[in-house]
Amino acid sequence: MATLSTRQRLTQAALELFLSQGVGHTTTRQIADRAGVNEVTLFRNFGNKYGLLLAMLQDTPTVLAEPAPLLPSQASEALRTYASDCLHALEQVASFIRSIIGEADQYPLEHRQALRQRLGEVKQDMAGHLEQLLGEEATRLPTEELTSFLGAVLVGYVVVEDTSGAVLWPNREDFLDTVVQVLLLEGKSPNDDCSPAKSIFVPSDIEPSQVANDFIVDLPLDWVHSMLQNARTLGMQDYAMALVMFGAGLLPEEVARLERSHQTCDKTQHVLRVTIPTGSRQVPVNQWILGKRYGSYTNNPLTKWIKSRKDDVAALFITETNLPMTVSDIQQRWNLWWQGLDVGGMQLLPIQARQTWCVEMLMRGISLENLSILTGCDVADLQLYAQRAREKAAIAAATQLDRKVASTSE
Repeated sequence: MATLSTRQRLTQAALELFLSQGVGHTTTRQIADRAGVNEVTLFRNFGNKYGLLLAMLQDTPTVLAEPAPLLPSQASEALRTYASDCLHALEQVASFIRSIIGEADQYPLEHRQALRQRLGEVKQDMAGHLEQLLGEEATRLPTEELTSFLGAVLVGYVVVEDTSGAVLWPNREDFLDTVVQVLLLEGKSPNDDCSPAKSIFVPSDIEPSQVANDFIVDLPLDWVHSMLQNARTLGMQDYAMALVMFGAGLLPEEVARLERSHQTCDKTQHVLRVTIPTGSRQVPVNQWILGKRYGSYTNNPLTKWIKSRKDDVAALFITETNLPMTVSDIQQRWNLWWQGLDVGGMQLLPIQARQTWCVEMLMRGISLENLSILTGCDVADLQLYAQRAREKAAIAAATQLDRKVASTSE
């Protein structure tokens, strides 16, 4: 048997102690004694126990980043096998993970930053493998969101089980089956993109069981105008993209398919041709968004962006390297638009731009049948949007009435 180096003995001793009693309750003297070395040797090699912890994390292979060798066409089996392998790896060090998470606020700032960087690298590796394994077309989420969600769910499951022994699911296999069903597009109907159930953001006080309930979350006008202003600050392309999403109600996957030739405008209208798997449809770009005008039909953020282009790329929106923007790229730009807003701990999702647009169009008087034509959604799928529009109209009417009562009583 090969003799372990001093560094290896220290990391092995630290791991054993971290697993048995946590990072916070482990001292450098305990680690040195178990490794059979002087405490000064530990300081010389790692600085302190947190430096040793980071070294352990950096030296540990990214066991969560090795996918099962399955074909993308076997998406369900591939994701389930990968999730099971990740869960198994986490279960082997459940107490260690729980300790790291529970005591992270006690670490020095530079060590917390390094730990976040390491977790980011693991996430990046996972994202690369998942994209190669499944492709974005197979899942309900872009690869980056899929990776974040999968990692959070698996770690949360392991930590809760290890901490309290609580039974969150009847068994491990049922848990994995549910994860796959939530994330994959299996059984997805052609109009599921119109379904409010996949478009919500979840406030921190919402119970997990409530997430399945269908509801519309259109955005307040102040938030929308702030996001448009933030997009304008970021550059002409961001401003144009925000106009398309809030002024035409397009989803990120629709925006990613747009080409420069897909837009036409004159003094009476500005129209986008949106391509879909079964053909195409036309959608107007509004001049007015929630009471504020954003240019004219012929002179607005989108037309200015197109006129400013010096390249010959067909795609309407492009990356810095002149490649067509992907859904993931658009999600990243969206996230920049709402950063800094006081949204009460909520995460805003791009589909809420469509929700906001649909509700606004209904409040302006468009019929469900015509909105169905513009969105490509069935009328039945738009009923909740109509209900939300009626709610907002009722609130506006009640507020107006209250103002009238107040003015007559003065």
